[in-house]
Amino acid sequence: MGDRDAIAVDGLTRTFGRLTALDDVSFHVPPQSIFGLLGPNGAGKSTAIRVLTTILTPTGGRAEVLGYDVVRQAATVRGLIGLAGQYAAVDPNLTGRENLRLIGRLTHLPRSRIRPRAGELLERFDLVDAADRPVRTYSGGMRRRLDIAAALVPAPPVLLLDEPTTGLDPQSRNALWAMIRELVGEGTTVLLTTQYLEEADKLADRVVVIDHGRVIVDDTPATLKSRLGNTVIELDMAEARRASRAAALIGDGFADRPDVDGPRLTLASRDGSRPLLDMLHLLEGNDLVPRTVAVRESSLDDVFLALTGHHAEADGAGPGNAGHDGPDGGAGEGSSP
Repeated sequence: MGDRDAIAVDGLTRTFGRLTALDDVSFHVPPQSIFGLLGPNGAGKSTAIRVLTTILTPTGGRAEVLGYDVVRQAATVRGLIGLAGQYAAVDPNLTGRENLRLIGRLTHLPRSRIRPRAGELLERFDLVDAADRPVRTYSGGMRRRLDIAAALVPAPPVLLLDEPTTGLDPQSRNALWAMIRELVGEGTTVLLTTQYLEEADKLADRVVVIDHGRVIVDDTPATLKSRLGNTVIELDMAEARRASRAAALIGDGFADRPDVDGPRLTLASRDGSRPLLDMLHLLEGNDLVPRTVAVRESSLDDVFLALTGHHAEADGAGPGNAGHDGPDGGAGEGSSP
């Protein structure tokens, strides 16, 4: 592949009637990396995935996978990508082994490779003991692992994961993260959409944040967090009224006004926890002693809150949200387009 981008998106636009799901979106994904496409529900992430997998045709702009145009060379693009959508697309009435062999036939894997490839993936994703059980008996984490295994049957160089860990327990999520890292270490390029900022923080080499269909930031997780401040101070003021008064005082006495969420205040600090003592003295002098105080490292969710005014894991902006993924639903399901 040389220096060629694994995925290149330039000025991508997609409308559904008067609704704009993607508005001049651009980003580039280098080979053998994990790229995070972040945003709340309805931001336009799944629409971008559907364009990259040739399920949707863009209204404007262009997108390429390994140098192939997703519109003019759609058939070639489909042979280069694997897709695990938001919901497990495997057949619940077939066994895990049967599902993988079926995908092998559908993706025209050489007949001699189908059985060995299914066995390799079952072992890799720790599904050997359940391989000959119907998928309907699998746990949620097992289904997601099987779904990603199915996307990998033809060994695609580019893997698109749309909200891959939604609904998984922490242990299953951590196991899936480890498998994704292994795939990239072996040469796969992964584009990951998620509303879980912790996921992107731990996995992604670079992230694009989308809100209301537009790119609002494109950078590495470390750089984004350093811009905001490396330390976050959280104060619980017990009542929303007290929190508002405290925010006004802190905003007058310090460089940044805290974000207020009910009775809680959140403030990013570039000076570590050093401002905390002065803040507490100021609040105590105004009869506003906080109920609890917490100091932690900043996260991508703090960055998202600072950029958009809401958390990434919140629902979409409500009716008329320009980032809604359109009248025909979310990302196309299926392990391999």
